[in-house]
Amino acid sequence: MPFNRHERNQCELLLKLGLEEDLDDVGDITSNAVIDPDRQSQALVIVRQEGVVAGLECIDIIAGIYGNGLNVERLAQDGPVKKGTAVARINGPTRSVLTVERTMLNLLGRLSGVATMTARYVAAIKGTKAKICDTRKTTPGWRYLEKYAVRIGGGTNHRIGLFDAILIKDNHLADLARHEDHPLAAAVKRSRESVSPETVVEIEVDSIAQLEEALPAGPDIVLLDNMSIEMLRAAVEMRDRTAPRVELEASGGVNLQTVTEIALTGVDRISVGALTHSAPVLDVALDDEPVNV
Repeated sequence: MPFNRHERNQCELLLKLGLEEDLDDVGDITSNAVIDPDRQSQALVIVRQEGVVAGLECIDIIAGIYGNGLNVERLAQDGPVKKGTAVARINGPTRSVLTVERTMLNLLGRLSGVATMTARYVAAIKGTKAKICDTRKTTPGWRYLEKYAVRIGGGTNHRIGLFDAILIKDNHLADLARHEDHPLAAAVKRSRESVSPETVVEIEVDSIAQLEEALPAGPDIVLLDNMSIEMLRAAVEMRDRTAPRVELEASGGVNLQTVTEIALTGVDRISVGALTHSAPVLDVALDDEPVNV
């Protein structure tokens, strides 16, 4: 899956920043000291763990940014890989290959970690109707790329930011409650009046009583915050009986030990902050590949 415009622009920015961190105005003083300037090398990007690789396009992008004779051959596509899979070959001046190595692997390992974590959650709810969704708990400056990685892992993107969907949360409702007798209904009504008809309107509730008030107001999605399994089941029963068009999203207390039971309650979506804030980096390395001459 190729990067869209936002993802590519963000990748270019992050790689430029990464190279600037590594090189400052001086350059790679180790490689410049010990490697002859005319030496050529070829190396393989190897995934050392089974997982889901995401962001291979970053290898092409960093080669284009740094230049200096670097060439890339893609050997795989973003998606599931076995341990030991070679996903790309990079060749060119040895100094150039060594200079871009760490910045490239940092980005690739991070995105692949997010994709791999997402795939584990998706596998845990297989056979249910629920979707695994990400959140805005992303690394500042990495959001478009981390959400790309979620999609590669089989997950669904929630809103990208504050600009593309309505999500009425508890702090919005707390303010409205000081001025409105029915803050949930008022919040949905105001939201509908302020955005285009195709914009998703979602509202957060933390009790069955709040859900009972929210459903008749006609949101597209109700987020069920930190509800027990019993409360989730009751919420699904109420939704099915009174407002079957509305989707229900479970949030809070979600991990790989609890996600299956949550999905089995009948909710439509499960949002998981851990996909982006707690995913371990996938082990990706650059190994020298001898060239026969």
